[in-house]
Amino acid sequence: MLKNVSAVLCGLLMAAQSFAQQSPNIVFILADDLGYGDIGIHGQTKIKTPNIDALAKEGARFTDFHAGAPVCSPSRSVLITGLHTGHTTVRGNATKQGGIAGTKGKSTVYRTNLAKDDFTVGNLMQQSGYTTALMGKWHLDGYDTLATPIHRGFDTFSGWLISYTGTYANGYWPAQRYTDGKLLEVPRNASGKKGYYTDDICTDESLAFLSKQKNATKPFLLMINYNSPHSPLDAVDSTIYKNENWPEDMKIYGAMVHHLDENVGKIKRYLIESGLSKNTIVFFCSDNGPRSEPSPQQTAVADFFDSNGALRGYKRDLYEGGIRVPMLVWAPGLIKAGTVSKEPGYFADLMPTFADIAKSKVKYQTDGVSVLPFAKGQKSAKPRFLYWEFFEKGFEQSVRYGKWKAIKTKGKTELYDIEKDLSETRDVAAQHPDVLKTIENYLSKARTESPFWPVD
Repeated sequence: MLKNVSAVLCGLLMAAQSFAQQSPNIVFILADDLGYGDIGIHGQTKIKTPNIDALAKEGARFTDFHAGAPVCSPSRSVLITGLHTGHTTVRGNATKQGGIAGTKGKSTVYRTNLAKDDFTVGNLMQQSGYTTALMGKWHLDGYDTLATPIHRGFDTFSGWLISYTGTYANGYWPAQRYTDGKLLEVPRNASGKKGYYTDDICTDESLAFLSKQKNATKPFLLMINYNSPHSPLDAVDSTIYKNENWPEDMKIYGAMVHHLDENVGKIKRYLIESGLSKNTIVFFCSDNGPRSEPSPQQTAVADFFDSNGALRGYKRDLYEGGIRVPMLVWAPGLIKAGTVSKEPGYFADLMPTFADIAKSKVKYQTDGVSVLPFAKGQKSAKPRFLYWEFFEKGFEQSVRYGKWKAIKTKGKTELYDIEKDLSETRDVAAQHPDVLKTIENYLSKARTESPFWPVD
């Protein structure tokens, strides 16, 4: 009898020690087309974002962090593979040549997808002992129905896919949801009804997943990819700013960002109330800059709210306004409240950051570095190169190297001193030939050729 009791106590002790030593959980929250200046902590005065701001005040804020690209598919490809746009598979929303044909509205569009041999952050974390889940927008399947998150390293996925129009055709009120390989109906949105907002679906699915993790023996990675505030302008409730003397479009956009903030608050509250927050690190950012399309409507909205702050450019630009995004890290007890990091970083850094959190021994390739030390207040020893390329306006390249930012287009390279000229208004290439030479040398070997995005 005493032996049995001893064995039970020993087992409980070992389980408790195992739990205490368990690597931190990761919750990664991604907004869609949210501008650097759309949140209060970055100077937004019209739209209220108290929950998002609290993540920064109670955790760490990166003031010089960037998306993987100025549009969503390549940006997410960088995030998921840890490889910048000169190396990752998906380098644009649509291909220049090749790919699989599909329809977008009345147009035929060719896209490509993450390949079977692409090693993803899902694969990395699975092999590091994590349960992996992704809710919401994927946008890396192209028109391949076998390139979903569950085919690329995620144990659980529920969201919308490009191949299944019912999962997104009604905008923010989808009639269907792709969940773990099954196409499920959303009855509250049937026949064009607007009963269940897509971001609320995403939040509810995420909360359901989190509820199953309270007593789990494995840590988890949960990626929550919201649609807001991407076009079309459509809020679940646009009355919050009804008394403001704003144009209607601005009231709707403001309500969309506000509701995004409310959903972030729901996730955070659940983590605290469930006790999961004691060993969870939360990241919040956006996939690129503001203005979903370069239309008069979208431009007016972005300008009204000063969505890009002091930054030049919008989505689809390699200037800072197109790629610099909010990056907040919240982890009570792990990250000191009020930490501000000015270290330059980008989406390629997230895969090695997650590996660092997991203390992973898995070998993988990446163009990034872990930014976890920066979130804890450390500084880098020397500058490094960050790289982007983009094809929608012809082949463009951009490089960040310390305080220097270069953009090369049509054979000309512009150079900016970001520390002195955040708005990128003064091209100083002629004054710094040595810096330009260093950057040009890097550009000559920064990328590999892509069969889908050939350089003319």
